[in-house]
Amino acid sequence: MIQKRVGVVFAALLVFSFVLFSASCQKLNVGQLRANYHFSKANQLFKDGKYRKAITEYEDTVKYNPSMFEAYRYLGESYKSLFKPGNDSQENKDIAAKALAAFQKAYEASPTSKDVIFSLGDMYDKLRNVKEAEKYYLRILDLEPGNMGNYYVVAEFYKRYAAEKEDLRAKAESMYLRRIELDPENPQGYAYMANYYENLAPTPEAYDKANEYWEKRIQLDPRSAEAWLAQGVNRWSRAYRFQNLPAADRMQAAQQSLKALEKAMALDPNYPEPYSWLSVLYKSVMTKLEPDKESRYNSEADRYIEKFQDLRKRAADKKKLEEELKKTG
Repeated sequence: MIQKRVGVVFAALLVFSFVLFSASCQKLNVGQLRANYHFSKANQLFKDGKYRKAITEYEDTVKYNPSMFEAYRYLGESYKSLFKPGNDSQENKDIAAKALAAFQKAYEASPTSKDVIFSLGDMYDKLRNVKEAEKYYLRILDLEPGNMGNYYVVAEFYKRYAAEKEDLRAKAESMYLRRIELDPENPQGYAYMANYYENLAPTPEAYDKANEYWEKRIQLDPRSAEAWLAQGVNRWSRAYRFQNLPAADRMQAAQQSLKALEKAMALDPNYPEPYSWLSVLYKSVMTKLEPDKESRYNSEADRYIEKFQDLRKRAADKKKLEEELKKTG
């Protein structure tokens, strides 16, 4: 009799437990569905640039599903999109704090997510908190030391402060060089380094340093019209921007520019940009360095600009025709 009663009580407990479990699952499923609904709605608002409305929907998302780290990340991105660097108003400070809080929630939930780590680094970067931003950018390198693109991201971060902080300038250069070391046969690494020096400081030495990397870029891919064009623009910049230099120095750079631009034109006769820069070179530099040849140089410049405009028109007409064919196809 006692065993029978125990069995009945045990059975009743099982039924009660099952009912509680089922209710919990049902509640969980309803919460998940509501979270998904708000998350989908929030994402569309985010895409449409309606960040304040998106914030409300992302907050509802995490209310129903506190473990959805993607919602925290995009909640942070929504606040970040409203943040205005350099604005010291209390409202702007509150927006920054809320963005960081959301990103930290996402980071706690997914500490190895490169996207979340980048979002945190970028937010601190916008706040000009170099120390904290650097910590998260370097975390990306720790996670993916073999990913060349990551070195470029970190180098670009350092570059933003390179003009005012010498130690960060050295770090930027080391990141660009590290990228080259990882893949020395990749021409793009040398292009990144050349662009870095050209944007670092307007000095003849910086342009000469950049030109060294354009030379290496060309050596790896001598058939690239784009590489020759880049070198031509570099040499034009040196000849044009530093008019206090000796005329012979500027003429040498101008001749180097002319050679590089003509090489780009020869490699790809239908590439418009070399013709445009040849026109600029003749009018802005050659006519000034050799005024006795001004008439001839202006004539050459006009001829090249006409060619440039003709090629651009052909390219536009071709694109228009292709779009029309797509519509009819």
